[in-house]
Amino acid sequence: MRPLILIISFLCTLCWTSEAWSQTGTGSTLPIQIEADRMETSQESGRVLFSGNVQANQGELVIHADEMTVLYTKTGPRPDASAGTDKGPAQKIEKITAKGNVKIVQGDWVATGDTMDFNADERIVILAGGARTWKGQNMVSGEKIVLYLDEGKSVVEGISSEGERVKAFIYPPPQEEKASENR
Repeated sequence: MRPLILIISFLCTLCWTSEAWSQTGTGSTLPIQIEADRMETSQESGRVLFSGNVQANQGELVIHADEMTVLYTKTGPRPDASAGTDKGPAQKIEKITAKGNVKIVQGDWVATGDTMDFNADERIVILAGGARTWKGQNMVSGEKIVLYLDEGKSVVEGISSEGERVKAFIYPPPQEEKASENR
């Protein structure tokens, strides 16, 4: 019975990784707030580059990085444009990339890596470069962690060419939780 509990704890850690991200993203109506030391925009290319102590918040999800690029596409007139005031075209986030000291936090879930890529259309998050994710004491690490948000699935990869393998540290639940599970 004990190995089953450990496996369930491990799977919950990986599923939480996907769940944390699935609560935000393209379907979310929550605003995204980004703060940085510098911002550079290019309307022609649909790119906004934030650099220096970047912090992005959407609801309870917070992303820290040295640099973050948001790519967007114009999707037509904004819904309030029909009211007679032209507010210009609406913008849809296509992709978000973050580089350097990437740290993602939501509640007691934390993930880190060198880079992060979020593809809004495919709803996939890729955390790479010594990627790690924690929920409580449980931790999973590898070179790359891929989160398939709509499928609630995660894939962790090591570096096979260097012999670096995926690592998982799974702690059994405290004694009082074990006692209630055995009832």
